Amino acid sequence: MNQTPPTQNLRSGAMSADLAKSGQRTVSAPLGHALVEAAQQDERIVGLSADLAKYTDLHIFRDAMPERFYQIGMAEQALVGAATGLAMEGYVPFASTYSVFATRRAYDFLLLDIAEANLNVNLVCALPGLTTGYGPSHAATDDLAILRAVPNLTIVDPCDAIDIQQAVPQLAASEGPTYLRLLRGKVPAVLDEYDYTFELGKAKLLRDGADVLVVSSGLMTERVLDAAKELEKDGIGVAVLHSPTIKPFDEQALLAQLGKGRLVLTAENHSVVGGLFDTVARTVASHGLGEKITPIALPDEFLEAGALPTLNDRYGVSTEAIVERVRGLL
Repeated sequence: MNQTPPTQNLRSGAMSADLAKSGQRTVSAPLGHALVEAAQQDERIVGLSADLAKYTDLHIFRDAMPERFYQIGMAEQALVGAATGLAMEGYVPFASTYSVFATRRAYDFLLLDIAEANLNVNLVCALPGLTTGYGPSHAATDDLAILRAVPNLTIVDPCDAIDIQQAVPQLAASEGPTYLRLLRGKVPAVLDEYDYTFELGKAKLLRDGADVLVVSSGLMTERVLDAAKELEKDGIGVAVLHSPTIKPFDEQALLAQLGKGRLVLTAENHSVVGGLFDTVARTVASHGLGEKITPIALPDEFLEAGALPTLNDRYGVSTEAIVERVRGLL
């Protein structure tokens, strides 16, 4: 693991920002290194990119195993089609691009070529939700809403480098297609401090609390954990249920935490429409429960372009905004 220099400030450019806080422990390119390690154990694993290997950390795999890497070019439909052919021949492809391109441009190929045939194709896609300042053309605020209705598809929204590293071999070993919302570059390492291990399809209670329950996924889990520590200073106990697998959703883990008289919220790096909030609310309604669920999520609108710290505050998904939201609801 690499230590982020204490003097480093939070940086934000148009395309990407350093998601790590100053002095935070990070792992560089966790996907790339985990994929190389998995491929050393499984000769079926291959990597593909739509001309974005450097920006999805797949360049690590490309440089380590060039004979097992395919550069498809800026053609996402061809990327998915090539991955389909490789899977049909017994390979285990990991195909990388940006989330917006995989979901919006190649959806029909993903649905009918991969999902209908239940092929073991793993899409690892960068810039999920609000992780770029480029606005609607690159911010995949709708990817979960698009993909949750795809039969056979497993969807993973990792919190940190620990989630990504541990998810890769499990995705390779699982039957059927998967979609992982990729955090790239120097990715924070958070969850190993909570006696946590990733299990595909499982949610984990990271901390308990008597007053508030937050069901979270993706990078929002780290922000919720930080918010919980801040609220604890006010005597507010916050439980955090981390759900890295959006589909299939771990209903039993959620149900075990309900009915305790707590304020219940969801927190996600996605539009309030079609993501974790809808998943949790659907679970609650289908079991006939009367719990009120309050979402912390991106709004149902096209996001502005700009610096990420400013946008996170504007749209209510920063740690500070979470703290104030909970205080206002209690």
